[in-house]
Amino acid sequence: MKPIIPLSLSLLLNFLVLCAAADHESSSSSTILFATLGGRSANAFDVFALPTWDPPSIATEIRITDGRSLNFNGHFPSSSLFSLLTNQSLILTRPEPIPTELIYVTERNGTWNIYYDAVFRNTPRSTRSRSALEEVKEEEEDNLVRFQLPLLSSMQSNNQISMKDKPSLSGNYLVYVSTHEDTGEPRTSWAAVYSTDLRTGLTRRLTPLGIADFSPAVSPSGVWTAVASYGERGWNGDVEELSTDIYVFLTRDGTQRVKVVEHGGWPCWVDELTLYFHRRGSDNWWSIYRAILPSEGPVSTESVVVERVTSPGLHAFTPAASPGNKNFIAVATRRPTSKFRHIELLDLVRNEFKELTRLVSPQTHHFNPFFSSDSNRVGYHRCRGESNGRKNTQLLLENLQSPVDDVSLFRMDGSFPSFSPAGDRIAYVEFPGVYVVNRDGSNRRRVYPDSAFSTVWDQVRKGVIYTSTGPTFAEPTTEVDVISINVDDDDLNGQPEFKKLTTNGENNAFPFPSPDGKWVVFRSGRSGYKNLYIMDAVDGERGGLHRLTEGPWSDTMCSWSPDGDWIAFASDRENPGSGSFELYLIHPNRTGLRKLFQSGSGGRANHPTFSPDGKSILFTSDYAGISAEPISNPHHYQPYGEIFTMKLDGSDLKRLTHNSFEDGTPTWGYRYIKPLDVEWLKGGPQCSFEDCHWLNQTPNQNRGDVSTKPQCRA
Repeated sequence: MKPIIPLSLSLLLNFLVLCAAADHESSSSSTILFATLGGRSANAFDVFALPTWDPPSIATEIRITDGRSLNFNGHFPSSSLFSLLTNQSLILTRPEPIPTELIYVTERNGTWNIYYDAVFRNTPRSTRSRSALEEVKEEEEDNLVRFQLPLLSSMQSNNQISMKDKPSLSGNYLVYVSTHEDTGEPRTSWAAVYSTDLRTGLTRRLTPLGIADFSPAVSPSGVWTAVASYGERGWNGDVEELSTDIYVFLTRDGTQRVKVVEHGGWPCWVDELTLYFHRRGSDNWWSIYRAILPSEGPVSTESVVVERVTSPGLHAFTPAASPGNKNFIAVATRRPTSKFRHIELLDLVRNEFKELTRLVSPQTHHFNPFFSSDSNRVGYHRCRGESNGRKNTQLLLENLQSPVDDVSLFRMDGSFPSFSPAGDRIAYVEFPGVYVVNRDGSNRRRVYPDSAFSTVWDQVRKGVIYTSTGPTFAEPTTEVDVISINVDDDDLNGQPEFKKLTTNGENNAFPFPSPDGKWVVFRSGRSGYKNLYIMDAVDGERGGLHRLTEGPWSDTMCSWSPDGDWIAFASDRENPGSGSFELYLIHPNRTGLRKLFQSGSGGRANHPTFSPDGKSILFTSDYAGISAEPISNPHHYQPYGEIFTMKLDGSDLKRLTHNSFEDGTPTWGYRYIKPLDVEWLKGGPQCSFEDCHWLNQTPNQNRGDVSTKPQCRA
């Protein structure tokens, strides 16, 4: 059991750590950028609620969270926590309405946490007073007062970074998922369920070691917790539907664990013997099912009765139930007539749906419903857009807490970022186009208009960047070319000049220049397979071409070390065509080939790049498995992608990111950027993200064009 530092001291220590990091910079300091694909920067989620009895309308929808960062996966506590968490009493001079209390997940201040908000509405300042609440944030917005607390300190797990998710409350115990403990096994999820006593701060792991649990739900009595879990079977690489089962165990200590349902996810309780969950049926419709546990005798998959609740014809998932309410549940749906997921109530007596969110925000995705204990409100999260009436900024660079000393870590709103040699500019890709922007978000310019992927700056010739132009995920014979762009040399039309360096018309991509600026390593499909070649950096193939690797496999995503001695790359040479990639090193003279990293059997490791001192490798991998049920989030091709570093001898593996998104295309720059968010000057998020792609096809349509295999940005 691990103690949590008291909240006020925890916040003070976190603040001091952040300030120290912001002021700290040495000659060895550096910065890592990476991209989160799938529209993460545009999500801008807040938690909202609608009444269940009144007709839904814009006027009756309330926004509960504060419009900052990413707020989602809410939970209404069944009893007030205000006095417990603040250790204070609110002294009022007149009767006040009961506050809206919410527990939810948030990604802010560089890390994930679970927050508690108490929101008082219609509360003029002149009618209230309170004792000093130094650790509690007070905010006034249109007669709204907010008291806000992080429930889990970032120092809870010896300052280890983790993703916190899917909170539930049982009395004074917070039950949630965390990824702070390394399993020690490749491609094994770090997601496990923990409980924290909010009075004492003591934390207990409820998931057995070596097991991954997702989507916990606590029974109405608090005695039992249900989870979706692989058990001892483990993850097989699935990303559309996790092949999990439903397990139940004692909330107090995780004992008496038993499997109650084969094949199911996202459990929720209506009473001590009744669970709802979702699964994709044999007819390929996502549907809600009910599991009835026996009142007497042993509980097992044989003694539990499972019934299908929703019929084919629409997708229904992530169910929510209210304790004791057997009349209706809430579900997220994707109907064939809509491009958006919405929250609906399912009348269990009449077997009828009642639409909620489509009548309020028809062109917005809504996620993961949850009920108040009296069933009068249903909560969910959606992109806030401009609905909160405040300026809604979008971040060019979003600072994340870094577990690596002297390294600042940022998520960038753009793919394949790379630093200029001076560190003052960043090149990146949008699809289509290559862009350059100042590090502070100013002077954004499109320097190449067509489809491109990967960017890297020449370290010798100022203003020259290299990229690949053409389609992604293409066959070896598809025309993709390596070009160089002089971003400081505009033509008469104000467009930078570019030079085509490859001439054979095959799949040439992922260029990376040598540190002396003389050569460029790249991958090419000219032999019928994707192997590595080296060509002249200025004149391309015409100035000289040498083959570096050879074989009936794919060698790709290459990077040159700062001292020029090594080239790192990703390859599927152990199992060509399988989609499994490992990392390798080779000298530019074709000697010294060795494997650097493998993410378990069938695993993926991609986009290696060297640290500025050349002693470590930065890359993306599925080494830590998957952290949440993918259907509970917007679409990500690879929701298991996380950023890692390791030394060139294969030691000191470190996980840098923890989330349920697709993190990739990292770069490691020489210059240190203070760990502070950098806003775009181009405006706020547009909420333009996609739902899970497999929900876009109705099951009776041909699914042959929908790939279920993992993909890499190759």
